[in-house]
Amino acid sequence: MLTSEQARKNQEKFGLNELTEGKRKSTFRIFLEQFKDFLVVILVIAAFVSGFLGDVESTIVILFVIIMNAILGTVQTVKAEKSLNGLKQLSAPAAKVVRDGTLKQIPSREVTVGDEVIIEAGDCIPADGRLLTCMSLEIDESTLTGESLPVGKSLEEPPKGAALGDQTNRVFSGNFVTYGRGTYEVTAIGMKTEVGKIAGLLNTASEKRTPLQISLDEFGKKLSIIILVFCGILFVMSILRGGSVVDGFLFAVALAVAAIPEALSSIVTIVLSFGTQKMANEHAIIRKLKAVEGLGSVSIICSDKTGTLTQNKMTVEEYYVDGNRTSAEDISLDCHGQELLLLYSILCNDSSNVQGQEIGDPTETALINLGKRVGLGITDVRDKYPRLSELPFDSDRKCMSTEHKMNGRAVMIVKGAVDVLMEKMAFVWEDNFVRTFTKGDKERINAQNLEFSQNGLRVLAFAYKELEEERKLALEDEEGLTFLGLIAMMDPPRTESKEAVSRCIQAGIKPVMITGDHKITAAAIAKRIGILEEDSEACEGAVIDHMTDSELQDFVEGISVYARVSPEHKIRIVRAWQEKGNIVAMTGDGVNDAPALKQADIGVAMGITGSEVSKDAASMVLTDDNFATIIKAVENGRNIYQNIKNSIQFLLSGNFAAILVVLFASVAGLPVPFEPVHLLFINLLTDSLPAIALGLEPHRAEVMRQKPRSMKESILTREYLFCIGTEGLCIGVMTSIAFLVGYWSDGAAFASTMAFGTLCASRLIHGFNCKSPRPVVFSSAICNNVYLIGAFLIGIVLITCVMTLSGLKGIFKVDTLNMGQLLTVYGLAFLNLPVVQILKWVKTRRVVL
Repeated sequence: MLTSEQARKNQEKFGLNELTEGKRKSTFRIFLEQFKDFLVVILVIAAFVSGFLGDVESTIVILFVIIMNAILGTVQTVKAEKSLNGLKQLSAPAAKVVRDGTLKQIPSREVTVGDEVIIEAGDCIPADGRLLTCMSLEIDESTLTGESLPVGKSLEEPPKGAALGDQTNRVFSGNFVTYGRGTYEVTAIGMKTEVGKIAGLLNTASEKRTPLQISLDEFGKKLSIIILVFCGILFVMSILRGGSVVDGFLFAVALAVAAIPEALSSIVTIVLSFGTQKMANEHAIIRKLKAVEGLGSVSIICSDKTGTLTQNKMTVEEYYVDGNRTSAEDISLDCHGQELLLLYSILCNDSSNVQGQEIGDPTETALINLGKRVGLGITDVRDKYPRLSELPFDSDRKCMSTEHKMNGRAVMIVKGAVDVLMEKMAFVWEDNFVRTFTKGDKERINAQNLEFSQNGLRVLAFAYKELEEERKLALEDEEGLTFLGLIAMMDPPRTESKEAVSRCIQAGIKPVMITGDHKITAAAIAKRIGILEEDSEACEGAVIDHMTDSELQDFVEGISVYARVSPEHKIRIVRAWQEKGNIVAMTGDGVNDAPALKQADIGVAMGITGSEVSKDAASMVLTDDNFATIIKAVENGRNIYQNIKNSIQFLLSGNFAAILVVLFASVAGLPVPFEPVHLLFINLLTDSLPAIALGLEPHRAEVMRQKPRSMKESILTREYLFCIGTEGLCIGVMTSIAFLVGYWSDGAAFASTMAFGTLCASRLIHGFNCKSPRPVVFSSAICNNVYLIGAFLIGIVLITCVMTLSGLKGIFKVDTLNMGQLLTVYGLAFLNLPVVQILKWVKTRRVVL
């Protein structure tokens, strides 16, 4: 113990018992960082130059799009990293320490190295330390180690290099005492504790950009440079032909605005936002927008076991009584042996279930829940056979005894570890008779215990002894017992986990279990739900301790289950899969999962049982703690990604068409086909609405029969760019024909109007071409998107008004068209639909053949 003076000196030396927080970026700085993108920088320059030269319309349009995109990005980023705040909430508000020889209660932040801390059931441990005394002490360490059951503590020194969950003589900050009491000496505080180390890992674990983000950033830079060079060439050609510098520059800027898909990032963000709303309705809350499309590319799901794949609730699975093994589902009160074992498991039990609230050790609550399920009233049983005395559970004895008055006799009921009670047996209950316990009985019971254990079940043995008289129990009474039976239990898999794992595998995703629980337990659960096929695919975390990162990359492919892992192990496993080119999702609910959740491409936390730390470190939170929800999210992610591809295809093919028309006119020596206001109108109207509508296409179930996309595969594949080029060429040809028809009929102004109208209408109609890589014109899919139909109707009405209302002639610099001319525009625009649909049909047939 310390004196007050020693405690003060230690606080000066080691600091306060609290977690330090890194410097956070201000909201304004985050907003400014949204403008670092190369494409955005170019457009900002163009906006200011346009304003300087008098084209205020261009300036307003460009800046509006850019600022809206920056605001959206800032809002998402400011949903900040709260992981350290969550970790701080795990700290106990107060601690009981012995200083100056007296017991004192102090704030946990004032606990220091060397303090003697008193702990008992219900306390939260304020700092790491080594036990000095231990009286039936059990601690829930699930948030730190992932182990589902409370850990029994002792003063025994564990083997050197023991896993965190096996260091039974140590206690760790942030965990809760569930049973017993003890004292310990503080050995680490603040950032030096195991929780503090996790806080440090959270700072070093890197955030991952999704493949779409990387691909679009690279493409945006290349496309911007190409378009700017092209616009520069057109500007020079305009000057050489005698045009004014101002008009030439304004047109070049307008073409750049129309050709560079600056709305692409905003549209992708909007589509992702709508996707998050759909996923929230299906119990998956997305904290980081770009994680939505990343879900569609996931090829590995590293999942915690407890509370994620399992119910996080101990449940009785099997009985062994009267020499027979019986499923818990088949327990019957008509069988006297089963009834007796059930009664004894309720009586030798300290837990309770009050109005649905379970109080007590998980193994004991499992026993009373089974009794409740078969119709035994817990209170009625305990009132009928009252407890007279007891010998509480002790980690050294590994058993518990209670004395009850039953049918006028004093009966002692004993439950405990099978290996311990086997040495105390003198008799065995069998067929309503009691006979001498033999060596054969011991071998059969041990064999059954081994079989249960190999299936990942936790086993308790039950025995009893009739006493000559009522008296206070003594340790010597726990000899000469009569064996009654075994009860085996486990934290069972969720009912939907097996189907979810099956869908995972069907979708080309490898599920991997990573848990702090024991290997046998983890392997048993993994086999039940289909993750594990061979025992050789399971290992303990200690196996990878001495592997290099390169060796681990080769090792992970053959392993489906990792047991007794530490937070460092989890991060290394996730990184190993990432280094092999995989998109990795990591699920978890405990503090120990937080660093790996942040390191993973997609971190998935449990919303009900999950700690605040895991939720804040994750990209996605499941509000129903259901593993199957992850698979729904993957399906949504794949569909959203496909819809984004459709939107990008629509935007780029339309922009390519505009460039082709301008290029054609320049090469042919014809007048410029579009006025700057035309290009701005096209940019605002025919880009945004249909592109967003395509992002809201109804989802298709067949995406889950496809393999995950490779992380190295760009969204802009050669085949994808060929489709964009072909479709852009079709629109460009029809628009050029309209321009020529107008030019030969009535000069440059009329030609410009015809080209403008045809390009607008063509792009609106082209939205239906971009619904799917397959032809849709003769299927119900052509009209299953009300948003696209709405965008088409709004666009057609507006462009028709521009070309037919004389009052708009001056504003949009168009000639007013009559009905025949209008039909020519729409006829040429409509031709794009059958042409592109035929090309898709030919392509589909070629693939099938």
